[in-house]
Amino acid sequence: MKHIHYSWVILFIAFFSIVTAGIIRSSSGVFIVPFEDEFGWDRSTISFAFAISLLLYGISGPFMAALIEVVGLKKMMIIAMVTLLMGILLTFFMVKPWQLVLIWGIIIGLGSGLFLTVLSPYIANQWFVKRRGLALGILTASTATGQLILLPLLAVIVETHSWKWAMVLILCLSLIMLGFILLFMRNSPLEVGLLPYGQEMPSTVYQVEQKKNPITIAFQTLLEAVKVKEFWLLAGSFFICGLSTSGLIGTHFISYCIGFGFTAVTAASMLSLMGVFDLVGTTLSGWLSDRFDNRWLLFWYYSLRGASLMFLPFALSDGSYIFLIIFSVFYGLDWIATVPPTINISRQIFGMEKSVIVYGWLFASHQLGSAVAAGGAGFIYKIFNSYSWAFALAGMFCVLASLFVIVIKKQRVKVEIQSHVAN
Repeated sequence: MKHIHYSWVILFIAFFSIVTAGIIRSSSGVFIVPFEDEFGWDRSTISFAFAISLLLYGISGPFMAALIEVVGLKKMMIIAMVTLLMGILLTFFMVKPWQLVLIWGIIIGLGSGLFLTVLSPYIANQWFVKRRGLALGILTASTATGQLILLPLLAVIVETHSWKWAMVLILCLSLIMLGFILLFMRNSPLEVGLLPYGQEMPSTVYQVEQKKNPITIAFQTLLEAVKVKEFWLLAGSFFICGLSTSGLIGTHFISYCIGFGFTAVTAASMLSLMGVFDLVGTTLSGWLSDRFDNRWLLFWYYSLRGASLMFLPFALSDGSYIFLIIFSVFYGLDWIATVPPTINISRQIFGMEKSVIVYGWLFASHQLGSAVAAGGAGFIYKIFNSYSWAFALAGMFCVLASLFVIVIKKQRVKVEIQSHVAN
């Protein structure tokens, strides 16, 4: 029996690290009502703190990608997980709204940045040649699966005990993953004397040493990328992707369901169901992205997502659990299915070397959309005492995103991004 290639061990560690970071960040949806009840804070204030988190972890993406090149993958993962642990511990001592913004907006936002932005494409690019699409699909699926899978358990703990006991569970999971990272994570295949999975001969490509600081690397790559029309089309569609997923559904879905008489546990269970089917849908999307035109995959993903979002208010107003389950299954299959095709198109346009940093900037656009939806939906709720307009608008934006991606050029666009060599 052949030994398991160490790339699959790295995939395992990265998968569960991303799941853990996703659980931490997405638990915000469970804590909105408990924070309202215990601290008396306005929902728009709480939503603002969570919107800052969404924005910061997205904006940090390209800098995290550059920092990996300078600091190393393992050390960056350790720093990021320790930052998350610090944010969770400080949550037990907060009493003021500004402390919520600092802890959940800034500390947890930055701590989750590495895991939920560029870690997936970096691992797929560096550790896999064969099965790269599958590896990318599995890792990107873990982003949403982690954000959704434990929400019912957290909601039950909040209802039967308190939000602090739910926070203890998150703390324990983070400590466990920190231990796995310390013991088993490696920076590259060469560190364990291997080639990437599926590569038979050492690469003869000359690697240019990165001697500039991460901020310079990130912004220089951005300046080159913005000159390409396809970058703006991908950024625009990804903005809408973030708006319609983690920003709206991830932050406000539980509160929206509660407004129609569903319990928090039921709503969280629907999110968990989305997470299960996201694992299926996004893994399948990674497999499909290696075989079909990625533009058309994105076209159908955004179109169907828009239709499902416009269906949700009717499903809730009907009060039917069957309709809510249908929505959750359908939406879950499409939750992060957009990521593998977006990464593939980015790699085709900008090349292997710079595609991770470019994707970091695309993901910053994604999270800008998430922040707009997280804060904007709270504002809409304050005006209309309902989320229905927010969900209807998100559905229409998804249809617009499907038009963005279909006009991307099919053929490879040859973009030369200058090497970052110290003067």
